[in-house]
Order: sequence, then C-alpha cells, then structure tokens
Amino acid sequence: MLLQAPAKLNLCLYLGRPRADGLHELCSLFEPLGLADLLRVEPAAADRVECPGVEGENLAARALAALRERGWERQPLRIEIEKRVPVAAGLGGGSGDAAAVLRLARGEVAGLAELAAGLGADVPSQLDPALALVRSAGEAVEPLPEPAPHAALLLPDGGGLSTAAVFAEADRLGLGRDAAELEELAAQLREAAGSGASPLSYPELLVNDLEPAARSLRPAIGEALGRLRGAGAPVAVLSGSGPTAVGLFADLAAARAAAAALGREDAIVCAAGSAP
Repeated sequence: MLLQAPAKLNLCLYLGRPRADGLHELCSLFEPLGLADLLRVEPAAADRVECPGVEGENLAARALAALRERGWERQPLRIEIEKRVPVAAGLGGGSGDAAAVLRLARGEVAGLAELAAGLGADVPSQLDPALALVRSAGEAVEPLPEPAPHAALLLPDGGGLSTAAVFAEADRLGLGRDAAELEELAAQLREAAGSGASPLSYPELLVNDLEPAARSLRPAIGEALGRLRGAGAPVAVLSGSGPTAVGLFADLAAARAAAAALGREDAIVCAAGSAP
C-alpha cells in the first residue's frame, strides 16, 4: 500500500499568549501542498517504521505505537517513509506522516482525533488534509471550502529550525495577542476563506506572528522573503515556525518562472490548496 502525506502551509499564523500548560493559543489557516512524503506499507513480522536519511524517532512510529496501545489488531506492518518534505522546515512533514499512519486505522480505532492531538499540534489538521481554520493549540480544526487553484514556491533554507526554539524566542520578544483579538481574526479569516476564494484575494490577512522570532534565529529568512517578492510573488510568507519562506502565485507557470529567476537549487514549486 502506498500513502501520501502532504506538506502543510500556514497561510497565516496569529500567536496568542502562553497557556498554563506551556502551549500557545493559535489562530491559523492551514492548507495542503502538492509536495508530499510517500509511505510504503507492507506486512511484516513485527512493527517497524523506517525513514532512510533521517535519524532518531519519528512521529509516524509514535502514531503506530499509539494505535497498538488502543488495541489496533491489524497484522504487524513495516512502514518506509520516503522523505520529500524538508525536515524541520515549518511544513509539517513529520505531522503529516503521523496522520497518514493514523488514517490506516480509520473505522477500526475510536478517538483518532484525540490520538492525533496527543502526538503534536499539527497532526489533527492532517487527518483530513484540506484548507482549515485551526485554533486552540492546533487541536480545534474547522474545515473550509477548497480554495481556487494557486501555486507555491518554497525556499526551505536547509530546514533544521527548532519549533520549540522559535516559540521560546517569541516569548522572549514578548509576542502574542489577547484572546479577543484572536477571535476577531478568526472571524475575518472564516469570512475571507469561506467562499472558496484564492488566498491571493486576502493578502492583508496572511501574516505570521512568529516571523520576527524566526528571523532573529535565522536572519536569512528575511532575505528569502525579500527575494520572493522581488521575483514577483504577490504574497510572501513564513510557513509555521520556519525557516521555509513561501511565495504564493496565481498558477504553476508563474511560480516556475519565479523559481527560474531566483536560480536557487533548494527551490520547490508545487500546487497549493488541495492534497495531491
């Protein structure tokens, strides 16, 4: 069996204050990208998750273990992950892999959303990759209509930026909005995206509050965003906690032309707004 685990793009990310549990309230628009990891699933003598080229435990292995703890009785599986989504790049690659594993047990194990929330803030939204308004610390997911076609040009800058470090830097900088402001922003995003419009039609809402913190830790992010705008991107945003800078374009042809103009070997062009 072959599964695809699409990357996710934070079209915007509004940051709230830290909660008592150490997490932050968030208000974000997530959308899937045409860029996806590939998971090969086959019977085995014992459960095993492999991700060649990526060291350490991954969320997909934790997802499979969580299913077994819930009593999932399907035969042991070997899952090999072909990484196509850059690691630690703010694109939710590990979360997407975990969600793909959880989907294997849909209809067989109750409470998948709860399991997803226990694995990580980005996992619940990836159980059904689609445009969604994401609230709380990531576990509140409100599906929205599929947006009009558009494309993305990604500049991952090698990945490797720690989410925890970016949030800690945001706290150090005193970033964060109050609850009433997050509620108002959620209403604006729901109205803007609720008609299925392209995100390019509401650029004023495409803001990432983590950008100052990420740029403090990785100054090259600012340069990448500037280069995307210089190459003609109508909108350039930081995805998640970074370091991936993303330019949004009306179509793949425009995104490819901008990528050619930039001449960066790490540039990735893909469709945006729907899972592959």
